[in-house]
Order: sequence, then structure tokens, then C-alpha cells
Amino acid sequence: MTKPRRRRMRAYVLIETAAGKTKSVKVGLSKLRGSAVSVRELDAVTGPFDFIAVIEASNLDAIGRLVTDEIGSIDGVTRTTTCLAVSIG
Repeated sequence: MTKPRRRRMRAYVLIETAAGKTKSVKVGLSKLRGSAVSVRELDAVTGPFDFIAVIEASNLDAIGRLVTDEIGSIDGVTRTTTCLAVSIG
């Protein structure tokens, strides 16, 4: 009997940047692509946030480490808000 495939967790990270730092933050975020826990999509947006990043990982701890250790440490990132995707129904 095969094990059911474990679904990866997905989160949306809303990112605010300091004035004049948007381009350098984009460069830093782009470097976080391609690993097992990484930024899968990145969009610059208008409104109260400057970027929305879609991240995926195998567990909640990995998402937390990516947000706090990697995204939060990029020079120019002033605040993040993480929204976990959930299954309904």
C-alpha cells in the first residue's frame, strides 16, 4: 500500500518595504526562489503592501523560518503579514 502524498503548505506573505528600498527588496526576494522552501511567486502590488509572495513548504515551521530568518532579514523589509492557505470542505 502506498502512502498518501503529503500536501505542501502554502502561505501568502504581504510585505511592506521602507521608502526607496523596493527594488533592492525585490532582488533579495528573488534570491529565495528555487529551494525546497521558497518563494514560488512574487508580485509587486499597490495599496498598503509593496509585495505579495506565495511561499510553499512541507510544514509550518519551515514557513516560519523562511518568513522570519530570510524574508524578514532582507534590508528594507519593514513588516510582513503571513496568511496561511487552508482547505475548506
